[in-house]
Amino acid sequence: MKEEIIIAGFGGQGVLSMGKILAYCAIMQDMEVTWMPSYGPEMRGGTANVSVILSDKKISSPIVTKFDTVIALNQQSLDKFESAVKPGGLLIYDPNGIVTPPTRTDISICKIDAINVAAKVGNSKVYNMAVMGAFLKMKPIVKSENIDKGLAKCIPARYADLISLNKAAIEEGMNAVEVIR
Repeated sequence: MKEEIIIAGFGGQGVLSMGKILAYCAIMQDMEVTWMPSYGPEMRGGTANVSVILSDKKISSPIVTKFDTVIALNQQSLDKFESAVKPGGLLIYDPNGIVTPPTRTDISICKIDAINVAAKVGNSKVYNMAVMGAFLKMKPIVKSENIDKGLAKCIPARYADLISLNKAAIEEGMNAVEVIR
């Protein structure tokens, strides 16, 4: 099993954190992992993306140009990475801020209204975990107990009270993902 993923959006949406938490979840499952962030100097408000590879075998290179899954959280990211989904792959997007939705017919497409999920959970900071829940619903690569371990590893102790909110956002994201095609 090998899953090549790119998560892209604006800085401040938790793109890098989502990739990091997903990577740690897989590490807790004894998988091989790469995590390669890319962001501009402006950070918040600028574009950011992270590629994550999860595999049960050694990973030869962290460089990927075609992905099994693309998660696009803004129009710029959708425009840039929709064509990078392998045929038969998965594209997940948040429709908020998307003017032109994806059009490919050779891939699976899902959407997650992560802003509403975060509002339902009661904290906008868990937006990215709602998106991660949508991904894990569509591709249950990591076990739930490893999600708990990954969150505990990545969330600083001073924010330990947010772990339960993050778990709730993941569960709500799993329930809220909508399959388009």
